[in-house]
Amino acid sequence: MKKGLIIVESPTKVRTIKKIVGKDFEVAASVGHIKDLPKSRLGVKIENGFEPEYVTIKGKREVINKLKAAAKKAAEIYLGPDPDREGEAIAWHIAEELKGLKKPIRRLLLYELTEKGIKEALARPSELDPLKFESQKARRILDRLVGYNLSPLLWEKVKRGLSAGRVQSVALRLICEREREREAFEPEEYWTIEVVFETQAGPLVAKLKRYQGRPVKPKTEKEAKALVAALKKASFSITKVERKEIRRKPPAPFITSTLQQEAWRRLRFSAKKTMLLAQRLYEGVELGEEGAVGLITYMRTDSVRVASEAVEEARAFVAETFGQEFLPPKPHVYKSRKTAQEAHEAIRPTSLQRTPEKLKAYLSKDELALYDLIFRRFVASQMVEARFERTEVHIAGGEFELLASGTVLVHPGFLVLYRQEEEAEKSLPPVKEGEGLRLLEIKPEQHFTQPPPRYTEASLIRTLEEKGIGRPSTYAQIVSTIKERGYVETEKGYLKPTELGLLVNDLLVAHFPHLIETGFTARLEEALDEIEEGKRQRVELLKDFYQTFEDILNKAREEMASLKAGVPSGIKCPACGEEMIIRVGKAGAFLACSRYPECKETRDYVRDEKGSIKVVEKNRQTGEVCEKCGRPMVVKRGRFGEFLACSGYPECRNTKPLSTGIPCPKEGCPGQLLKRRARTGKIYYRCSKAPECDFILWQEPLKEECPACGAPFLIRKKERRKEFKVCPKCGYREEI
Repeated sequence: MKKGLIIVESPTKVRTIKKIVGKDFEVAASVGHIKDLPKSRLGVKIENGFEPEYVTIKGKREVINKLKAAAKKAAEIYLGPDPDREGEAIAWHIAEELKGLKKPIRRLLLYELTEKGIKEALARPSELDPLKFESQKARRILDRLVGYNLSPLLWEKVKRGLSAGRVQSVALRLICEREREREAFEPEEYWTIEVVFETQAGPLVAKLKRYQGRPVKPKTEKEAKALVAALKKASFSITKVERKEIRRKPPAPFITSTLQQEAWRRLRFSAKKTMLLAQRLYEGVELGEEGAVGLITYMRTDSVRVASEAVEEARAFVAETFGQEFLPPKPHVYKSRKTAQEAHEAIRPTSLQRTPEKLKAYLSKDELALYDLIFRRFVASQMVEARFERTEVHIAGGEFELLASGTVLVHPGFLVLYRQEEEAEKSLPPVKEGEGLRLLEIKPEQHFTQPPPRYTEASLIRTLEEKGIGRPSTYAQIVSTIKERGYVETEKGYLKPTELGLLVNDLLVAHFPHLIETGFTARLEEALDEIEEGKRQRVELLKDFYQTFEDILNKAREEMASLKAGVPSGIKCPACGEEMIIRVGKAGAFLACSRYPECKETRDYVRDEKGSIKVVEKNRQTGEVCEKCGRPMVVKRGRFGEFLACSGYPECRNTKPLSTGIPCPKEGCPGQLLKRRARTGKIYYRCSKAPECDFILWQEPLKEECPACGAPFLIRKKERRKEFKVCPKCGYREEI
């Protein structure tokens, strides 16, 4: 008989653990959850204390039978799914299936899949955690009560296939509200004035700050010109030179949210992709003769705590690699949020002996990029601060006060390994107080205030975290769901609500404002934490929630407007003059005449930057001719965007993607680049001669010849909030 059976949820974990525990243990996988609420009914006995009706997931009965067979041959059973609420639920459901065998069942909390981590967990197994399971049950039931009731309401009022959720709808609301803010935004003009002076050591650039003792904020060209005229008459001198040291502390090691944010900012990885890659690094990667090894600690965490031995390893690595001057006298200690689960550690490498350079041969390009990011961030967290010297030169001339400032890096500290952003260094010429200055040039510049930016995946996750919405295990799924449902699309890296998303959000906000309000959702998250801490009862929370929810739901069923009937648009029908209404079909929202079926006129539409409806010209011709029947090809719109279709439809059903008019850059290929949309919603460009030609471009091509090498097109690239036109052939770049 085997000493023990270890059950985890992932087959990849099995391989990693089996290599370490050897022949004494059998290791098996449940392959995720084995039980869940039924798909065909609510599955919650509301009148019986909100008791969930768990059923075996389709296809998992065979898995359960194999686990039972293995358990019969073992002296003890160790349940090792992930050390979080979802993992606890998997462990409890497995335990329920195996308890009839009357074998000792213990919980194995695996925070890192290394020899040390696995052996320590086996040496100190714990009991199943009933409070953590109660918290997970409460979350699952809350999500079922909301989703199972709201989603069919949207099917009835909008169209089938839509969904609403306790957390996803809050995220959608944030994105839509930001869009409304942008539409309502009115840019305001303002001016800045820079003055270039000649000093004994070279030119000095200063900004005008005050006039007649008050801050200067010219709002018009006239005001700016008046200030320029007055500046030209003044005499200037330096009144004060201030130098001070600025220290920048290294950032804490990653938690789930900060890893997703940095992976987006630096690597342009979506939250979903980041978590898939991190899961692989955690569960184990084959390292040649060493076998499968977990390379990072558990990746779903909101704690910045680090084990003392890992801190000491980091400090030793810093001293050996960079020298004592980069090592602080005492280890840095970081503080987690008050709601963090401190049993978890921050995300870190399991061994600093495994440097990114040593793992190049074993990891994919993306895995290596993410591991390198985690490695650098963790080591940097135990390095000295970066030190800068900031110099401020105060200048006076008549009633004007100006300021020149510069920053110079004195000691890089942690920045030698982990730069958070481009450090904009600017040195000033050596000057002294009382020195007279000669005016060389005055530079007035016009600006306009900018609307609040749309969310990126990173900034949305940061906002959700700051507002207490969701947990580390849910951020990636939230973003993924609202994109997959067609509520949000990615445009130049930013999350933009689709027309469907705006319409659905308006309905939910009108009828469920309390339910999808950020404060209410955050309080529910706190209540779930309180259940896990034993401070609150699951049934009490569910009863309080459902009493209010049921009343609002019943009212919404009666009063919610149906988008199937249409929403007034304020646009007159070009065929009959009656008002057109917004309706939602398979291809998205469109305008239809309110007199249907008497008038069958329909039009596509878009919204301008102010949110106003602009009707799209019907059957817009492109000059292309259908190669099948000779009729003109016209622009149509479907569920994946615009495309070309024969104007002879339905007699001729020929369609093809829109061409950019840019020739394929592959040598000898006569094709042109076509705009396509992937199933994920991401836009890409492919050669019209595919599959014979395999050229694909994921950046937007610009029909503009490269001024440096003559290449037929440039590509649009975004870097650090700036956009550039870049030549893919010679690297020429120009800011847009």
